[in-house]
Amino acid sequence: MVRTPARAWVVLALGVLAQTAGTLVVTAPALLIPYLHANGLSLAQAGLLASAPTAGMVLTLIAWGAVTDRIGERIVIAGGLVLTTLAVAGAWLAGDDTVLLGVAFLAAGMTSASTNAASGRVVVGWFPKERRGLAMGIRQMSQPLGVTLAAVTVPQLAEASGIRSALVLPVLLCAVLAVSCAFGIADPPRPTRKRSTTADTSNPTSATTNPYRATGFLWRIHAVSILLVVPQFTLSTYGLVWLVTLGWSTSAAGLLVGAAQFVGAIGRILVGSWSDHVGSRVGPLRVVAVSAAVVMAVLALVDAAHLPAAAVVLVVATSVTVADNGLAYTSVAEAAGPAWSGRALGAQNTGQFIAASIVGPGIGALVGLVGFAGSFLLVAALPVLALPLVPRSDRSHD
Repeated sequence: MVRTPARAWVVLALGVLAQTAGTLVVTAPALLIPYLHANGLSLAQAGLLASAPTAGMVLTLIAWGAVTDRIGERIVIAGGLVLTTLAVAGAWLAGDDTVLLGVAFLAAGMTSASTNAASGRVVVGWFPKERRGLAMGIRQMSQPLGVTLAAVTVPQLAEASGIRSALVLPVLLCAVLAVSCAFGIADPPRPTRKRSTTADTSNPTSATTNPYRATGFLWRIHAVSILLVVPQFTLSTYGLVWLVTLGWSTSAAGLLVGAAQFVGAIGRILVGSWSDHVGSRVGPLRVVAVSAAVVMAVLALVDAAHLPAAAVVLVVATSVTVADNGLAYTSVAEAAGPAWSGRALGAQNTGQFIAASIVGPGIGALVGLVGFAGSFLLVAALPVLALPLVPRSDRSHD
């Protein structure tokens, strides 16, 4: 087994913290929905405002990936966090002005997208293949950890003191991590690329070949991830709202959502390690898809039948629906290769956040039409549709 350099773990830790801060920024608006709804916005309107950061990410993810491929990870992550700090400060200044707040949240999403493609690429660059599942599972903890941090701070602070107080932590965290990443992250060594006037057509996974033209593998993984991200964002966006409709207080619901996301973070590590052990990303991905369909259907049953197991089922469902990200992300990076991984990871996240942007207003409107039980059941159908799209075997440049 190839020895993992100690510097790789330092870079991984900073990458996790950087994207945790970015996720906190992107998730905070969704957890302001109860506050916004209580102050006059409809559920669909509040969901639209909450989707502004993910819409911003859609606009810039591929561009950030391309910039990372060209100039390296450290500058992109640190510089992106500086811009995110400024964008969230703009949201703080906007206060309760929903139009200006929406613009600031859109800008925050556009800038925080830098941590997604770059932090994933730096992990793949520093870790050998046999440790990448574990490393990417740790890196993918950042999303549920960011949601956890948002869930245990944003709703309570907004309810007690308004929107501005809920945005102080995101501003401070992004500023501190911008400095830390500028000094602590090192770009991984890159393989020397041979100059050639013609593409290597004898090897469909050659670094000189566009991986999107060579095979349909990346397209299929992107499609699977788009379908599987809807259950994940349905629960992270509306899990708290659902609990409040069941009679939970905002603070208690926020703590449970935070706990569920933390359990999901641990689950991502275990699933990543599992994929290393079995030597496959797509096999475990198929199991996760089946499990996601099951847990969303059970969640619909709990709501429809008013069963007393809402807390337990929500924790399990949240853990399962976040488990696919690390598998798909690692698979994309390995299939794209070092010359294309930044752009491919940007495309991966772009597809996911297009779907996530629709979840806010879309699920909000759907809940108004068919209730939470009907919405959960419809969402459960998406992982079923993803199953036949999961490739039968992995592809890798290693």
